[in-house]
Amino acid sequence: MPSLIQSLRLLADATRLRLLLLLEQAELTVAEIQEILGMGQSRISAHLAQLKRAGLVRDRRAGKNIYYGLVAAGATEGAVVDPNQARLRELIAASAQEIPESARDRTALALALRKREDRARDYFNRLAGKFGRAHCPGRSWQALAHMLFGLLPPMVIADLGAGEGTLSQLLARTAKQVIAVDSSEKMVEFGSALAREHGFANLEYRLGDMQEPPIAPGSVDLAIFSQALHHAAAPPRAVAAAERILKPGGRLVILDLLAHNFEQARELYADLWLGFSEVELHRLLETHGFRDLQVAVVSREAQSPHFQTVLATGTKPGRGG
Repeated sequence: MPSLIQSLRLLADATRLRLLLLLEQAELTVAEIQEILGMGQSRISAHLAQLKRAGLVRDRRAGKNIYYGLVAAGATEGAVVDPNQARLRELIAASAQEIPESARDRTALALALRKREDRARDYFNRLAGKFGRAHCPGRSWQALAHMLFGLLPPMVIADLGAGEGTLSQLLARTAKQVIAVDSSEKMVEFGSALAREHGFANLEYRLGDMQEPPIAPGSVDLAIFSQALHHAAAPPRAVAAAERILKPGGRLVILDLLAHNFEQARELYADLWLGFSEVELHRLLETHGFRDLQVAVVSREAQSPHFQTVLATGTKPGRGG
């Protein structure tokens, strides 16, 4: 165990302090720490190496993974607890209130641990990977979508950043009303023509920005961003707008790309953002007051660059909630 002065020098760095606060709660891999802190691997590894040399952090190998954790009290001195270590732990715990990122780190940690433990997700990914590989007459994602959308209760739905509105037209089959908003005049014209052609009197296309949709506040039961949020100039503004138009108890659904490094997407698809991490979407919904949050990766493309899709949902608190 290093001297108290040496330890205090180590704790003077905010990143190392955040690391210790995380590792006090759970053992983590470098990849998990990267996701939680949003930092590069080399930077995290360098800090972990310093903490390990100081006897504050230990590591253990489990299969292909290396887990880092806080050294247990007394671990370096047999059964004797070093008084410096006890004081150090008190300082680490007290510092959590003074680090602005600590609350955010706790949320990200909970998501990382949930992701690790979510065996159901692994099962779903394997199942989804098999769907469609072998021909089965009558089985298709389109058929399943019609079936599932048909189970939705009649409600007012806003499809924000709707494009030509394929999703809007599927929803309109059972919805009370669907409002499809897009900033492209051509898309709105095309979608409106399709709605008239198919006789959807309950489907209305409106020209507007998803960040300021032309929809009355508190008038929508369900707001959807389907592969649209990465086109928003300011995603927080778009989520704030969705919260504003939702009724109390209404739900927001975001279906978007998981954060990736395929830079060509900016030119090929006019993407402003290269997807979002699960942590980013969770924070975004939490910041704007949504509750009952659920965030999960739901699919991965087999072809390079192997885009993954993340689904995030939240509920606007009801009156008095």
